Amino acid sequence: MPDTSHDPSEVRVVATLTASPPRRYLGTAMLGMLGFLMLYLSISVPSGGAQFLLIAFGLLGIYASYRLFDATSQIIELTTQELRLQSGTVLAELSNIQKVERGAFAFKPSNGFLVTLKESGPRRWAPGLFWSFSRQLGVGGVTGAPQSKGMAEAIAILVAERDIAAQQKQNDE
Repeated sequence: MPDTSHDPSEVRVVATLTASPPRRYLGTAMLGMLGFLMLYLSISVPSGGAQFLLIAFGLLGIYASYRLFDATSQIIELTTQELRLQSGTVLAELSNIQKVERGAFAFKPSNGFLVTLKESGPRRWAPGLFWSFSRQLGVGGVTGAPQSKGMAEAIAILVAERDIAAQQKQNDE
C-alpha cells in the first residue's frame, strides 16, 4: 500500500466534526455576558483590590468569549492517516493512537471523547473544540453528540483494523 500521507488530495476524509451552532453562539454569548457583568460590577465596587480583580476577570471573560468563537469556527477531520483540523494542523497520527474512550466516567469534554496516544504530543487548546495535554487528546465541548459519537466509533474501527493488520503481519513472519 503506497504512503499517501504527504499528498492531501489522495487522503480520504472518513468523518468530520463541527461545532453545533446553537452551542457555539450560546457559549460565546454567556462568556461575553459574564465578562461584561464583571466589568459592570467593577464600577460599583469602591477602588481597591476587588475592583482590579473584577476588571481582570471581566477582560478575561471577554477574551475567552472571543477565543471560543474563533476556535469553534474550525472543523476537525478524521482521515485514514490522521486526526486533523481542516486547516491542516495534525492533532494525532492514526499510528500514534492507542485507544478511544467515550464512557461516562472518562475525563473527556462534554459531548466528546478522549483519545489516548502512544507518545506525548504538544500542549494545545481550542476552547469548545479540543485540548491536548501529554498523551491525552480530548475532543468535544460545543460539538454535537451524534457527530462526536460517530467520529469516536470511526477512530476505534480504524485503530482496530490497524492492530489486526499488524497482528496478521506479525503472524505471517
